[in-house]
Amino acid sequence: MASNEKIKMLSNTELSAFCDQMAMILRSGISAAEGITILKEDAATPEAAGIFGMIETELEETGQLHLAIKAAKVFPKYLLDMAEIGESSGKLDEVMASLAKYYEREENITKGIKNAVTYPFVMIAMMVVIILILIIKVMPIFNQVFIQLGSEMTGFSRGVLNLGSVLSRYSVVFIAVLAVLAGLLIYCIKSRRGRASFRALAARLPFTRKLFASIASGRFASGMALTLSSGLDMDESLAMTARLVDNPVMEEKIRRCQQLIAEGTNFSDALLKSDIFTGIYSKMVSVGFKTGSADEIMQKVADQYEAEVDGRIDHLIGILEPSLVAVLSILVGMILLSVMLPLLGIMSGISAF
Repeated sequence: MASNEKIKMLSNTELSAFCDQMAMILRSGISAAEGITILKEDAATPEAAGIFGMIETELEETGQLHLAIKAAKVFPKYLLDMAEIGESSGKLDEVMASLAKYYEREENITKGIKNAVTYPFVMIAMMVVIILILIIKVMPIFNQVFIQLGSEMTGFSRGVLNLGSVLSRYSVVFIAVLAVLAGLLIYCIKSRRGRASFRALAARLPFTRKLFASIASGRFASGMALTLSSGLDMDESLAMTARLVDNPVMEEKIRRCQQLIAEGTNFSDALLKSDIFTGIYSKMVSVGFKTGSADEIMQKVADQYEAEVDGRIDHLIGILEPSLVAVLSILVGMILLSVMLPLLGIMSGISAF
C-alpha cells in the first residue's frame, strides 16, 4: 500500500484489494477490529502495516470503521461515505464487496485509457525523432553532394534544409520547449488537477468524445448500482454519484436529470431526456425500478458500458496505429523523394554528357 507519511491516496487496485478483504472478513463473522488486526499482521510492507496500525488504533477508540479509515487519510471521500452508509444500514459487508468491484472496474478503465493514450504518444515521439534526424543530420549531407555536383537544393528540399538549420542553430530553445511539453504531459498524468483537465479536454474532442461519454455513463451506472444497493433513495444516490463521474459534461447531464425529476418526470424518462443513457438502457432501468431490482439492472448497464469502453479503446488504437505509420511513411518519403529525384536527374545528365 501507499506510504501514509506522504499522505498519498491509495490506488484503485489497493482500494479494491482492501475492500475485498474487508468484505470477506465481515462475511466470515469476524469483526472489523479483528479484521484490521489480521490485515496488519499480514501486511506485505511496513507502509501498509503503518496504515493498518493507525486504523486499528482509531477503531479501538471510536468503534466505527468509517471514522478509523478516515483518520488514515489515504482513502477517498466516496469510500468513507459509503462505509458510513454501510455501517448505518448494517450492510457493511455488502457495501465493501460492491466497492471492491467498483474500484476494480475503475482500475480497468484507467488502464484502458493509459493504453489508448500512451501508444500514440510513443509513436509521435518516434516520428519526431526520425524526422529530426533526417532534416538535421541527413539533409546537410545531401546538400554537400549537390554542391559537389555543381547544383543546389531547391523548392521543398531547400525548405526542409533551412528548417533543419534553424532547428540546429536554436537547438537549446527547442529542447527547452520540448522539456516544457514533457513537463505538461507528466503533470497531466501524475497530478489530480492535471488528470481532471485532460479528461475535461478529452470529453470535448471529436475523436475521444464518445469514448469518454461511455466511460462517464458506465461510472454513473456503477455508482448508482452501489448507492442503491446500500439502501440510499434515488435522490441521495444521484447526488452521491454526481461526485464520481469526474466528467463536466456528465455532471451537467446529472443536474438536468435531477431537475427533470424535481419537475415530476419519472426516473427512466429523465435519464433518456438528459442523455445519460440511450433508449434501451433507460427502458432497462425503468423495468428494474418497477420490479424492485434497480441496483441489479444498474450493475448490468455498468457491465455493458465497460464492454463498450473496451471495444472503443481497441477500435481507437486500431485506427491510430496504421494512421500514424502512414503519416510517418508519407513524411519520410516526401523528404527523401524531394532530394533523390533531383539528384537522380543530375546524375542522369552527367551520364548522358
